Amino acid sequence: MTRKIALFSKGITEKTVAGLHSLVDALHSRGAEIYLNVMGTGADRFINDSRVRLFESADDLPEDMYLVISVGGDGTFLETAMRVRGLNIPVAGINTGRLGFLANIPDDNIGKAMEMLCSGAYEVISRSMLEIVSPGGLFGDKGSLALNEVTVQKSDQRMIAITVSVNGIYLNTYQADGLIISTSTGSTAYNLSVGGPILSPSDESFIIAPMSPHNLTVRPIIITGNSTIMMETGGRSTECMITCDSRAVHLPLGVKIEVRQAPMKLKTVTPLGNDFFSTLRNKLMWGADLRN
Repeated sequence: MTRKIALFSKGITEKTVAGLHSLVDALHSRGAEIYLNVMGTGADRFINDSRVRLFESADDLPEDMYLVISVGGDGTFLETAMRVRGLNIPVAGINTGRLGFLANIPDDNIGKAMEMLCSGAYEVISRSMLEIVSPGGLFGDKGSLALNEVTVQKSDQRMIAITVSVNGIYLNTYQADGLIISTSTGSTAYNLSVGGPILSPSDESFIIAPMSPHNLTVRPIIITGNSTIMMETGGRSTECMITCDSRAVHLPLGVKIEVRQAPMKLKTVTPLGNDFFSTLRNKLMWGADLRN
């Protein structure tokens, strides 16, 4: 049976091009039908490669796609996830970037990884996403879904006040540089950098983590995934910044933002043996002794 596999890449660096060529070689040798989308410039490097079919949009893909593979870093993975959201096609990530929690297949292990993925030797993880319900249409056709996090941040040097309620119950008014609402997937992203906890990627809980809070006793809190979070901004500035993964928009202070779990999940795949805990140990160097 011929496997139809779509490749997404972005920001074509020499390392990414080399990874793409290795990936195309590995998939073609296993009889895969390969579709390629280069987000931005660089698609001309593959225009004469008869082994791949260039495409512009996820809408151009056949309905019987077997797998989507993101080639790059975690930023490329996030962009890929938003482009194929709702198609119910599992996504894997080849890491030609840096840290890589989502793009967790090393680019020096492509051959073995593709053998496992093409033969079905992989684990599927369904990841919860966030959705900004209100205000609607903040990011146009890019949508208001987030795989990692939604944030409310200050837009100048002054702190903002963010009043938060969970399921209609008042939680706290945060005086801070901002607030991160993170999924379990995003727990190893922005949330990690502000001292938030790490969650297993299949966990449906969300994390509310303040950014540089004025009151140092304010700590991150984990809430259940079926919660509705309402935030109202205030302070002495005139506006704030709302982000949804890599997308951002500025809004006047006083706006109310409603966030909840998105109705859909994203399926991600990783070869067997390449589990989340081994990724944590390797990426964060847990147990490493620099004296050795």
